[in-house]
Amino acid sequence: MSNLRIIKDRTASGAMRTVTIVALAFVLVMGWGLYRKSAPILSEIPLWDLLTDSTWQPFKNKFGFFPFVMGTIWVTLIAVVIALPLSLFTAVFLTEYARRWVKKCVYPALDILASLPSVIYGVWGTLVIVPWISDRLAPYFVSFSSGYTTLAAGIVLSIMILPLLVSLFVELFSSVGNDLRDSSYALGATRWQTAQSVVLRKSMPGVFASVVLAVSRALGETIAVLMVCGNMAAVPHSVFDACYPIPALIANNYGEMLSLPMYESALMFAALLLFVVVLVFNLASRLVLRKIERK
Repeated sequence: MSNLRIIKDRTASGAMRTVTIVALAFVLVMGWGLYRKSAPILSEIPLWDLLTDSTWQPFKNKFGFFPFVMGTIWVTLIAVVIALPLSLFTAVFLTEYARRWVKKCVYPALDILASLPSVIYGVWGTLVIVPWISDRLAPYFVSFSSGYTTLAAGIVLSIMILPLLVSLFVELFSSVGNDLRDSSYALGATRWQTAQSVVLRKSMPGVFASVVLAVSRALGETIAVLMVCGNMAAVPHSVFDACYPIPALIANNYGEMLSLPMYESALMFAALLLFVVVLVFNLASRLVLRKIERK
């Protein structure tokens, strides 16, 4: 009987090890495939020129990715700046202040938001956010804006990542032991002081990891952002300028590149660039997270 248990344990261990290796292999295969497809343009145009040039004229073999890189950075930063405080305070309210009936109403709403297709967010942004920016907000700051702006893309993307962040934060805050809360209350601390000095401080490594996960999700979002960002290959200088993030570039142009090998290679390089950025960002965050946990 003991031998059978040992055999089952070793079999399970070997199966899980195999699955883990296969999962890692998928990442390597994806990266290698994108690199092979990007090789033609990398062999003709230096990497530095690709990343710093702003000229995008595929039919003249001019591929400058700087506007797309900046568009991606702008939209992602706006989304995180909007979504992070909203999700953080919402999670604190749900775990520290809200009654049970409030939680029963809010949690299903968050699940619905998380399960909605991206195109619905894009349509909502086109019908609501774009006219609001064009008619109500932009006239206070610029002379004209179509509404299809970096700000519109950032707002739509922030709503998309909000349910993810709230769910992660709620799980983190709920995992903090009640003994720590009770100790804080016993010392005379208020609910907000306990949430700020105990719950948030104890959950800080998890909060950091959750933000990284949300940023990774935001970097790759395509359809919703594509519908409201303006799709203009120019470096945005304000939130009321149009932009062209890398995912939107790939989605908009993938069907047109079949007749131009260099065009195809440029789009594959865009995908490779996005892949490398997300990979490096996650690896760097793991290192920072490990240092935080040690402290």
